[in-house]
Amino acid sequence: MAFAKPLTLRGQHATLEPLGLEHEAGAIEAVHDGNLWELWYTAIPAPDAMRAEIIRRLDLQAKGLMLPFAVRTPDGGFAGMTTFMNIDALNRRVEIGSTWYRNSVQRSALNTECKLMLLAHAFDTLQCIAVEFRTHFFNHQSRRGIERLGAKLDGVLRSHQTAPNGALRDTAVYSIVASEWPTVRGHLQFQLDKPRG
Repeated sequence: MAFAKPLTLRGQHATLEPLGLEHEAGAIEAVHDGNLWELWYTAIPAPDAMRAEIIRRLDLQAKGLMLPFAVRTPDGGFAGMTTFMNIDALNRRVEIGSTWYRNSVQRSALNTECKLMLLAHAFDTLQCIAVEFRTHFFNHQSRRGIERLGAKLDGVLRSHQTAPNGALRDTAVYSIVASEWPTVRGHLQFQLDKPRG
């Protein structure tokens, strides 16, 4: 299945490579940068749950539902994880999600370039009609980041999921549709090219 075929995407600020169990140690080290698993409004695996999370993602890949990536910095360091998920090959839709980055690379060119590479693959290679993003209603940092990409809010799924702490999660759903992709691509490329302070 073309949507689930592992591949490597290379940029100037990041490389996306197929996720595997060999990434476990790097992922454990990276998640300690900011103690990311302690954020209540997101589901980032704790160090002792990292292996199970990688296995979960690989199992979904085997079923054609997810294409998971390890994210590396230009020096080869482990920066985080991202995926194409909720793959709907029939309707040519994917969601970019289950993304987390070590604290030291957040709000950097790395994330912008990762999204540009993933969106380019989705729209230009997979010929997607839409790419979706979902996040916790209270994850304001993630929501601002998604909006900076040029994605539009489709709506909020209220009481959509039960969080690990038992609280009900409202999920903000965003998307970019194929007709918007040329403008979004230009915007993201501009963001990458402009000097950063």
